[in-house]
Formats: sequence, structure tokens, C-alpha cells
Amino acid sequence: MVRLDQTDSARVEVAVDCGNSPKMQFLKDFNIAFARADIDALSAAVTEDIRWNMVGDQLIEGKAGFTAALREMSGEKPKAMSISKVVTHGKAGAVNGQLIMQNGKKYAFCDVYEFKSVKGDRIASIDSYVIELKP
Repeated sequence: MVRLDQTDSARVEVAVDCGNSPKMQFLKDFNIAFARADIDALSAAVTEDIRWNMVGDQLIEGKAGFTAALREMSGEKPKAMSISKVVTHGKAGAVNGQLIMQNGKKYAFCDVYEFKSVKGDRIASIDSYVIELKP
């Protein structure tokens, strides 16, 4: 099932039905908040000691650092995002998809998450893999 969410910010296409999985829905919503630069929603979804590893780029630790990094990135909002897959099991989850930026550049991404607990209502760590796609 493909669903389009449209606002004055990023257009989001979701090619996955999260069904009755609260953790899958949580990760889908988290990624939509990222595409729309909703810093408040993103900050509320992570632990105080969040660890965000942007593989090959930088490691951000702590909620203050996480929020600062989001603010720095918020000027580069994507024009569109597609979410291809959302997978969760136990305390782990992953989301992959693509971003199209305002300048036309395209990126493939995969974020691997570790939840604080199996309940899956707060994220303790994120490993982000981002690859620029050639035209």
C-alpha cells in the first residue's frame, strides 16, 4: 500500500503498511518527522543519552548534541522522501528509502535503530547510512 502525506514541507511516500505494529508505526512517524524537520517530535522520541552515528561522517552523543545537529540540518529540507521498508524485532529496527533534496540531489538511506526497551517508544541509538545517488 502506498500512502502520500502532503504538507507545505516534504512530500512523503510510504510503500509499507505498518499494520498493527506500534514500533513500525513509531519508526515511520519518526522518519516523516525527520523529512519535515520537526525537531520537537524527533527530540521527544529519543533518550537523553542518544547516540547517533552518521557512518563515515560524525558521531553525535546526547540529546543536546542530537537537537543541535537537527537544527543545523534543518535548512536542507528534502523536497520528497520515500520509505521502502520498515523492519522491527525486539529492541532493534531499521528503515530504508530515498530522499530528494530541493537542489535535485538524491540520496538512498538506511537507518538502524536500537530502542531503549522492547516497548519501542524511545530510541537509544541510530546508525545512519546515506549514499548520494548518481544522476
